[in-house]
Amino acid sequence: MESKIKNNMKIIAFDTTTKLLSLGFYDGSRLAEFCLEAGKLHSSLLSETIKRALNALDWDISDVDYFACGIGPGSFTGVRIGLACVKGLAWSLHKPVVGIPSLDILAQNVDKDGIITAAIDAKRNLVYCCLYKRKDNTLKRISDYMLLSVEDFIKKIPARSVIVGDAVHLYKKELLLSAKRLIITDKDYWRLWPRNMISLCLDKIKRGQVTDAFTVTPIYLYTQECQIRERKSQRHQVTRHQNKKT
Repeated sequence: MESKIKNNMKIIAFDTTTKLLSLGFYDGSRLAEFCLEAGKLHSSLLSETIKRALNALDWDISDVDYFACGIGPGSFTGVRIGLACVKGLAWSLHKPVVGIPSLDILAQNVDKDGIITAAIDAKRNLVYCCLYKRKDNTLKRISDYMLLSVEDFIKKIPARSVIVGDAVHLYKKELLLSAKRLIITDKDYWRLWPRNMISLCLDKIKRGQVTDAFTVTPIYLYTQECQIRERKSQRHQVTRHQNKKT
């Protein structure tokens, strides 16, 4: 069901799924963007940056109509930080939420027709990736969101695909040696730009693809077993550290 978009609609959109903190503010005619190399400091920077930006723009947080958030895949901790923030804001203000897959945001960076592969480093020699096709200024996702080994990732990429994302930096040699005549983008194309989030958010609002603080969900591609094993490993390391102290 399509929804009508009012001219002065206010949107706050942010993504914390990578090392970059991406934050955008839109009021129907103007877009303000903030991109910070946050590293592992998203939890301390996100709320404070939103407050400062609101003051600079002379916005009242209660006037915001929609909150949009990158929902992954990406850093497990980063995804949780973004979701916690958007849930808190949306719940307290009784406002709707638009969840946006982070790979969709990334794929928007390529504006030429053809096959696009969005690829983000997932650590452990793994890659988060998804395939898209752009034709006549329309971008369509043509695969699932995937978590693949580097070998399987390179096999999955179609020939002559444009590769975008920080996985390019890590696996550039392997990509160039694949004999698939891939188009390798530079670092300027690896950012999850707020302008892309706002564009995708507006499209989802128009299509009625809106949730709330209770139903917005992340995209986690690591298996539950893997996440449990990681938490057990962390607890084991803490126990060993405590034993050494005693």
